[in-house]
Amino acid sequence: MDTLDRVVKPKTKRAKRFLEKREPKLNENIKNAMLIKGGNANATVTQVLKDVYALKKPYGVLYKKKNITRPFEDQTSLEFFSKKSDCSLFMFGSHNKKRPNNLVIGRMYDHHVLDMIELGIENFVSLKDIKNSKCPEGTKPLLIFAGDDFDVTEDYRRLKSLLIDFFRGPTVSNIRLAGLEYVLHFTALNGKIYFRSYKLLLKKSGCRTPRIELEEMGPSLDLVLRRTHLASDDLYKLSMKMPKALKPKKKKNISHDTFGTTYGRIHMQKQDLSKLQTRKMKGLKKRPAERITEDQEKKSKRVKKN
Repeated sequence: MDTLDRVVKPKTKRAKRFLEKREPKLNENIKNAMLIKGGNANATVTQVLKDVYALKKPYGVLYKKKNITRPFEDQTSLEFFSKKSDCSLFMFGSHNKKRPNNLVIGRMYDHHVLDMIELGIENFVSLKDIKNSKCPEGTKPLLIFAGDDFDVTEDYRRLKSLLIDFFRGPTVSNIRLAGLEYVLHFTALNGKIYFRSYKLLLKKSGCRTPRIELEEMGPSLDLVLRRTHLASDDLYKLSMKMPKALKPKKKKNISHDTFGTTYGRIHMQKQDLSKLQTRKMKGLKKRPAERITEDQEKKSKRVKKN
């Protein structure tokens, strides 16, 4: 049995808190990413991993030592690092003659590889090369995907889901306009994926809504799709399953239209509308003659009953 798979009983309170953080929860922790260098990673791949780590901080772990492994052939080392660092996302960089400047991006389910996609770097501009101001650490980005391939092709659709998982950051309930500081833009065009990073500048516009300008911040990558290792439909569906405790309870007699308006249905007993109190108006008052006829009708009904 692997040392990480054994049941460990904590001996100190600190160890107990550490194990409680890693226990399964209804609302899971923020997904951390590990960035790993292969045994033959060159300077370009190393710099790409450093720049992606700068975008992922503080929700990332950068391994500085080289690790001789091949994710598409043997995944045991990735699963070991996933358990060790409690990371469910990974990026692996390598370089060889057959596949130069290679990146493998993937995610885990229950510390086993769910799916991973191999990307080749054709062009790269580093964060250092673009001399502009950068965003502070831990800023949540805006993600924009352009191109029909992200909605049509299965490989690109899964890549879109993977990139959203990788860069989305923490889940927030409210968004402040000043908190929207940078954009990650992914464009799929002619078999390539263009990855660009922009800083949002809020300028005066003369009205309440500011004018927005984009300033390239870096990094900038031109990527091409290579090999893929996708999970089966059943396993992918299982990984997306929501616990029963988190599913919203269905409320009876409440419906919503396409615009989000809420409609409610109320069940009431049958009402006698003749006894309904309405607004008193002079124009609706009964004349004396009408009152006399009504009284006579009531008397005649009583006589018939007797």
